[in-house]
Amino acid sequence: MRALRDYAVVTSAYWGLTLTDGALRMLVLLHFHTLGYTPIELAALFVLYEFFGVVTNLMGGWIAVRLGLRFTLYAGLWLQIAALFMLSQLDAGWSKEFSVLYVFLSQGLSGIAKDLTKMSAKSSIRILVPDNSNSLLFRWVAALTGSKNALKGLGFFLGGVLLSSVGFEDALVLMGAGLIVILVLSYLLLRRLEGEVKSKPPFSRIFSKTRDINFIALARFFLFGGRDIWFVVGVPLFLQEVLGWGFTEIGTFMAAWVIAYGFVQAITPRFIRKSADGLTSEIRAASRWAAALAVVPLLIAGIIYFGSLYASPADRFLIFAAAIIGGLAVFGICFAINSSLHSYLILAISEVENTTLNVGFYYMANAGGRLMGTLFSGLLYQAGGVEACLAGSAVMIAASAVFVRDIGRKETIAKVS
Repeated sequence: MRALRDYAVVTSAYWGLTLTDGALRMLVLLHFHTLGYTPIELAALFVLYEFFGVVTNLMGGWIAVRLGLRFTLYAGLWLQIAALFMLSQLDAGWSKEFSVLYVFLSQGLSGIAKDLTKMSAKSSIRILVPDNSNSLLFRWVAALTGSKNALKGLGFFLGGVLLSSVGFEDALVLMGAGLIVILVLSYLLLRRLEGEVKSKPPFSRIFSKTRDINFIALARFFLFGGRDIWFVVGVPLFLQEVLGWGFTEIGTFMAAWVIAYGFVQAITPRFIRKSADGLTSEIRAASRWAAALAVVPLLIAGIIYFGSLYASPADRFLIFAAAIIGGLAVFGICFAINSSLHSYLILAISEVENTTLNVGFYYMANAGGRLMGTLFSGLLYQAGGVEACLAGSAVMIAASAVFVRDIGRKETIAKVS
């Protein structure tokens, strides 16, 4: 019962931060696009956010093992509060160069905050679930991942609504105040995380990974790069510039998409065939779903490309809207299943004592993929529109399918059989 309560407290704190993280992404993207920032400049605003995600996840697992998951949880919340209040002080009278640098630095703090909190929440599951309970582990991971993405989607909606209603600065202050409440409640309720490992591994352990850990990390890198290469900059700007949508419409649509794929993540264990060793069928399913996912952006790009060539202006609008909305629906389902399987596999192939180190390394790859995807999202959109972003997405996701296919062939399955 104590373990379940600890898990609930950590998860609730993660939910609160996730809500503000999604809202902040939408606030920054739409606010600065309105100010006239180019796609490349918009992508640059998020570079430090993603870069510090790489560094934080690499270091975070080692820090958590030495100082505890409570420390990393509280530190993440504090840093997000600092980032929100820092960004709320942005002055319209500053030069564009200084404003970019200021937002750049505040987003870096937010990137550290998000990944410290995420690593704390995900690692706690492996610690709290008993050994040899693969089915329970899969369900808990899927529930946490799915609910997190549903709240991130709600954050997109919240960001669009707040920007339209109270404005950029007041929205940031309101979110910061809400996180202060969550931090205080977490501190009062979470005295000690039951089952937490108290070892002191050397710093060199952050790089000491098995073949399977490296492969699932690479698969994650290309999976999330393949999502963000068109989702971060390409989709919102396409909806505003080509389809003429407003802030609230864009925020609502992206919120609905993330909430829907979060729901699919949560129910993934229900329709994935389970294997006795907890790995064989799950690895095969991850590879097949990744291959299917790689086809989707190519189909969307093809519809948009040929629609722009041969359709009348009136029909073109309907074709573009159907391609993006329908394509994102299919992409979201396939992506959610892939993401849920990856999140399960990293925990399933990790020893309990190495969980935080492995999870940190794995999410470092996740953040690295998002960093690459964010950079190329701005570059490709400016160079060739959303079609170029979609082509890049297909290439990266195909690479993810290749790496996940080889997990467990020589090492893990032999170990658990």
